[in-house]
Amino acid sequence: MEQNGIECCESVCIHEELLRKVNAQMPQEEELYDLAELFKVFGDSTRIRILFVLFESEVCVCDLAEVLHMTQSAISHQLKILKQARLVKSRREGKAVFYSLADHHVRTMIAQGREHIEE
Repeated sequence: MEQNGIECCESVCIHEELLRKVNAQMPQEEELYDLAELFKVFGDSTRIRILFVLFESEVCVCDLAEVLHMTQSAISHQLKILKQARLVKSRREGKAVFYSLADHHVRTMIAQGREHIEE
């Protein structure tokens, strides 16, 4: 049977044991929300481009704006989102602020995403 282009069961049969197992492993709602919010951050190609630059080197906003052909204001806005999601970190050196990846997990998440779309 098909509904709205999706294949469906022909009869209703609840698999109680399976549902108990699934419910026992399901994360708390707050964790699911936080995870969804994290993945939303990856939903913008400009932020992905920024992360790719940061894969290569720690850079300042001026460098990011130049390499991505964007304004410093636009870059700063995207960096704020990335920093709130704990994907990037910053450090001040004199008048310059340098950005880098927060940790190795960022590179792993992007690598796994690329691997998935290339399959």
